[in-house]
Amino acid sequence: MAQITVRPARPNDIDAIARLWQALVEFHCALDADLPPPTAQGANSYARRLMDHLDDPMAKVLVAVLDGQVIGYVLGVVVDLAPELFAQEPSGFLADIYVDTGHRRAGAGRALVMGLTDWFRQRNLRFFEWHAAARNPDGIAFWQALGGRDVMVRMRADLTSTNDNPVNGDSQKDA
Repeated sequence: MAQITVRPARPNDIDAIARLWQALVEFHCALDADLPPPTAQGANSYARRLMDHLDDPMAKVLVAVLDGQVIGYVLGVVVDLAPELFAQEPSGFLADIYVDTGHRRAGAGRALVMGLTDWFRQRNLRFFEWHAAARNPDGIAFWQALGGRDVMVRMRADLTSTNDNPVNGDSQKDA
């Protein structure tokens, strides 16, 4: 049985990363119509942006490879949230992770996260954060199995809906 390897992304991985990002966005859109769909050139633009940052010391892109094929990727960055405002040390942010659906539950996602956490530790970071789609119970279970916990809940209120929600409709009604 072939083994999954994790390595830094290379310029020749651009097409595979574009394909994986497209699948990630489509997966999220299928979970929740509130999540934005890609533009026609979104996948290629995303992959080119990642390639532009391969040498950025504040960002890391890793790929999971099986039998010479890129089957997953992860993007992480170092963030420092307005140090003049918040007494918070720099941290890691896992911006994106995706593994081809046909290769899930074989350790690729975990291997990508472990590779990225090693990179975060090399930068003397003590924690990292990420977003998980609220309607992705498998993804949330994955993160919880890796020690993830809720810190902040991102919420949304529609401003154009006609439902009985106080933030909807004419803002001058109660003035």
